[in-house]
Amino acid sequence: MCTAITFQGESFYFGRTLDVTCGYRETVAVTPRHFPFSFRFAEALQSHFAIIGMATVAEGLPLYYDAMNEKGLCMAGLRFPLYADYQPQSAEKNNIASFELIPWILGQCDSVAAARALLKKTCLVREEFSAQLPSEPLHWMLADKTACVVLEVEKDGMHLYENTVGVLTNSPTFPMQMSRLSDFMQLSREDPQNVLLPNVDLQMYSRGMGAIGLPGDWSSASRFVRAAFVRGNALPFGEEAKDVGQFFHILDTVGQVYGCVRVGAEGFEQTVYTSCCNASKGIYYYTMYSNRAVTGVDMHKTDLCGSTLHLFPLETQERIGMQN
Repeated sequence: MCTAITFQGESFYFGRTLDVTCGYRETVAVTPRHFPFSFRFAEALQSHFAIIGMATVAEGLPLYYDAMNEKGLCMAGLRFPLYADYQPQSAEKNNIASFELIPWILGQCDSVAAARALLKKTCLVREEFSAQLPSEPLHWMLADKTACVVLEVEKDGMHLYENTVGVLTNSPTFPMQMSRLSDFMQLSREDPQNVLLPNVDLQMYSRGMGAIGLPGDWSSASRFVRAAFVRGNALPFGEEAKDVGQFFHILDTVGQVYGCVRVGAEGFEQTVYTSCCNASKGIYYYTMYSNRAVTGVDMHKTDLCGSTLHLFPLETQERIGMQN
């Protein structure tokens, strides 16, 4: 399971956690403007906006989990079990498989508004990439510095929701997640007031008691509430390094600790990586469960006019700075 957020600091930031039992040979991939994106049922994109993000590369194609393009539009796909239901092919629309959606949108759209328009002409269909990489039930968060939306495809069709909290986790549906926030309206970063027994001298015995009741488990519904509270109260510093650090601190509050969530015979879930896209500058930052140091890749320091993928293997070894 996963969590995605937006954050406005010195720049606009977007990122997510990938919470699974193991990695899938992920790499940071920069797709330049003239890399040919082929699609199963739609015409190929021979030229498009440059894209950077985390991907598994299979048969020469980057299968992006989350990414941003050179215009500052960001997108992430998160698992959406029980609810995702892709559509039959349409003769009137562009038929796009779920694993193709991120390059389809980021390759052509420079904003959330442009993505909205393209999605109206898009039919998201069920299609396996291969026998080894089957179709996953997903929903997506798209954001730029001015807007954020959630895309969900269910039995009754495609839905686009305004996302005013800048958070997405997994199932249930986004409207249901938003509705649950009402159960926690009383939470605050401020000191609580004694409305229980005003005539009794009740004393605060700790800081942070205004947030008593904030859910602390790893379910998607609880992570949604927790991320919304932390992201909504976290303050920017106005400096790149500090704002990037703040972004990772926010997502640390919903990170999966190895050993705490068993997934049947597969093992234990963990936050394999956490990403932070500086959409204003085109820099993709990440940390690994096995390496807490922040690593960055600047898309503008690669050849964005070419046709060859630029791949950056992940820094997976823990880097500990010893002072003596």
